[in-house]
Amino acid sequence: MKNILLIALFMLCISCNAQEHKDIQIIDIQTLKTTVIGKDVQLVDVRSEKEYNQGHIDDAININIADQETFKKEIQKLDKTKPIYIYCHAGVRSRRASKIMTALGFTNIYDFKGGWSAWNRQ
Repeated sequence: MKNILLIALFMLCISCNAQEHKDIQIIDIQTLKTTVIGKDVQLVDVRSEKEYNQGHIDDAININIADQETFKKEIQKLDKTKPIYIYCHAGVRSRRASKIMTALGFTNIYDFKGGWSAWNRQ
């Protein structure tokens, strides 16, 4: 029980840190549907290639966060001045990716809360 409480507290702290950063906006599935789907936007799936190949949101490109050096190299090929939408399976990896992207100079990051898990349930 104590471990579960510690994990929950840790997840809450991570979530709050992402929401406090002015360059990172947390968005829900409805916002994703209305502002991303069918539009010409930068949509990045930060899960593994295997996860991506098992299913992903249409038009998303895959840049795996697991290898941070490769992630940094590949993510910088995108336009830092345009909005960028990211997601993972449930939100932990996309939060980590958001923080890295902020450090790299991205200023308009939208992190899809719930990620592929939420999208796949709809």
